[in-house]
Amino acid sequence: MTDAGGTETPEGVGTGRPGGVGPSARLQQLFEGRRLTPTQRRIAHCLVRQAADVPFLSSVELARLAGVSQPSVTRFAAALGFDGYPALRAHLREVAPAWHGLDGRSRNPYQQAVQAEIDNLRHLAALLADPEPVARAGRLLAASRPLPVLGLRASAAQARGFAYFTAKVHPDVRLLDEGGSLLADRIDAARKAGASALLCFALPRHPRELLDALAHARAAGLTVVTIADGTFAPVAAHSDLLLPAAVGTGLVFDTVSAPMVLGQVLLEAMCDALPDAQAHLEEFDARAAARGLFVE
Repeated sequence: MTDAGGTETPEGVGTGRPGGVGPSARLQQLFEGRRLTPTQRRIAHCLVRQAADVPFLSSVELARLAGVSQPSVTRFAAALGFDGYPALRAHLREVAPAWHGLDGRSRNPYQQAVQAEIDNLRHLAALLADPEPVARAGRLLAASRPLPVLGLRASAAQARGFAYFTAKVHPDVRLLDEGGSLLADRIDAARKAGASALLCFALPRHPRELLDALAHARAAGLTVVTIADGTFAPVAAHSDLLLPAAVGTGLVFDTVSAPMVLGQVLLEAMCDALPDAQAHLEEFDARAAARGLFVE
């Protein structure tokens, strides 16, 4: 792991090697701890998103999908320790699981998508065998007053849900779920009010203005904690502490069970770092009961 300005992956959840994981998780294991250039990270991201097809793609086809040159694909394979792309593809064919159920029948695409999410969650569970990165992130975020929570476009829902629950235990949570020219102003306002850290949800596709916002936040002196779809995501270079959780790519739109669970795990770590979290929860429950807020 290096500082966020380098080309290695930033500090994040450990690099445990889970058993029984899906194709996306197996591919991610190839990249963990590797020194990858931005172009190579782009290829790696493409591999994960096309995990089911990768073992059957030529280097030219992969280059076209990733939007890079064919020689870049060859150099990428070498960076992973293979003699060339054919050797990488052969390895991928060996580790690619057959998509069959316990009864030996092929799974339909809907079942495959659900199974991929299960695999992503198993991979996340293995990564959390080392809890220190999440615990450290929880301490950083708990200490920030206020706490800005950033998520744009596809990531806005994740940020909004996290901010909703965090507001029950943290005194000042500021949701940043809209882009535009005011975003930098709102980051500056949070910093001026005393914020020391910012939490970002960065799921594909990654808006360019999100990268600009993270660069601005770090320049302003905020420590950036990011939940992203992988340690090679474009936001890696703009994050001080990155917590990876794979997304599912088997349907028209990505599925995000693992990032959602990781967000709740991070909130749990924050509660552990907030000595008055339980008192805040009890106060909220008392107010909710007095107002008849929920149906019992």
